[in-house]
Amino acid sequence: MAIIAWTLIILSFIIAFIGLVYPVIPASLFVFLGFVLYGLFYSFAELPWWFWLAEILFVILLFGADFLANAVGVKKFGGTKAGMWGSTIGILVGPFIIPVVGILAGPFIGAVLGELLVNRKGLRQAMRSGLGSLIGFLTSVGVKGAIQIIMILLFVIVVS
Repeated sequence: MAIIAWTLIILSFIIAFIGLVYPVIPASLFVFLGFVLYGLFYSFAELPWWFWLAEILFVILLFGADFLANAVGVKKFGGTKAGMWGSTIGILVGPFIIPVVGILAGPFIGAVLGELLVNRKGLRQAMRSGLGSLIGFLTSVGVKGAIQIIMILLFVIVVS
């Protein structure tokens, strides 16, 4: 039974890391699923209240990092709300339209199209916004990955 439990727990953590680059997968929820699976297979009593509080704060930080990195990336390069919305749509749609490459191309193309269609900005400025979106997305992936690693390390420390 322990093999099944740990396989499911580790699988949920792996899916969470896949969710870093495929935003349709709710990464933080899969990290939490691993904790809940541990509680169900073993005992929730082994996971103290401060563990849950810390993990909830990390989840809030994950959501904030995701939004902030994208917004700062687009804004820093002169983009507008249209660029941010285009980038967000591109992040969600890109991987399905252009598998693998769409993960990076989606936010870039979305931001460029958002700027061109809504704000009628020149191609050069729209491209800068797209670049900012791409940099924001990559920064977000790095920050969220680090936070997820910390969340999992805290879990390992608590259960060992």
